[in-house]
Amino acid sequence: MYDTLPRHLDFLTPADAVPGAELHARAAEVAPRKAAVVVPIRSLGENHRARIASHLKALDANDRYYRFGFTASDEQIDRYVAGLDFERDEIFGIYNRNLVLIAVAHLAHAPDTGANPSAEFGVSVLAQARGRHYGTRLFDRAMMHSRNAGVNRLYVHVLSENTAMLKIARHAGSTFVREGAETEGHLVLAPATFNSHFTELVEEQLAQANYHIKVQAKQIRNTFSNLQNVWRGTNKDEKRD
Repeated sequence: MYDTLPRHLDFLTPADAVPGAELHARAAEVAPRKAAVVVPIRSLGENHRARIASHLKALDANDRYYRFGFTASDEQIDRYVAGLDFERDEIFGIYNRNLVLIAVAHLAHAPDTGANPSAEFGVSVLAQARGRHYGTRLFDRAMMHSRNAGVNRLYVHVLSENTAMLKIARHAGSTFVREGAETEGHLVLAPATFNSHFTELVEEQLAQANYHIKVQAKQIRNTFSNLQNVWRGTNKDEKRD
C-alpha cells in the first residue's frame, strides 16, 4: 500500500536556491505532528531481520509493487533484508500482541556527508492493520529521528498511484515533482531541539518496555495454553478409563 524501496534521491531544491526566510518557514511547517494515540514504535536491529523478512513476505503482490516499485519475489525480499545496514540506516517497527511486525519503516541515510544531509523514507503496513494511521505514526517518528540525527531533508520516492503515501507526506508539508509513473517529494526539517531528543528517548524506552511486556504476555498465554492441553488430554484419558 505504501512507499517504495528507500534509495537516495538528488536534491529537488538546492539549499542555496532557497531564501533563508523561506527555508525557516518551510521547516516550521513540517514540525512533527502530535499523535492523538501513542503507538509503541521501536528501533529494530540485526536480531529482527527474520521478522522483517516475514513481514514483507506477508504483503500481497499489489502491496509489494507499491513497496518496492515492482512485484518483488520472496527471493528478492530475502536479498533486500540481507542487505539492510542497521549501522547506517534506521529501521522502525510496530509489533502486535502476538509479536508479529504489522508495520515497518526504513529510513535510509544518504551516503554523502555534505552540508545538507538527507534521508529517504519507505514504509509498509499489513492489510489487517490498515486504517489505524500506522504509516503516519512511522513517518512522524522518522521525521523526529532525522532531525535529531542532523538530517535537514527527508525524501520520499513513490509511485504516482500510491495515494496513501502521497497523502501522508503531503500533510507533513512535502513538495512533490511528478515524473511519469513516479513521484518524488521532499520536505525541509526543523532543527533538533532538547524536546525532540528527549521525546525520542522516552518513546524508544516506552516501546522497548511495551515489547518486553508483549513477550512476557505471550509466554504466559503459551504456558496457559499448554496447561489446558495437558488438562484436556488427562481428562479424556480419565473418561476412557
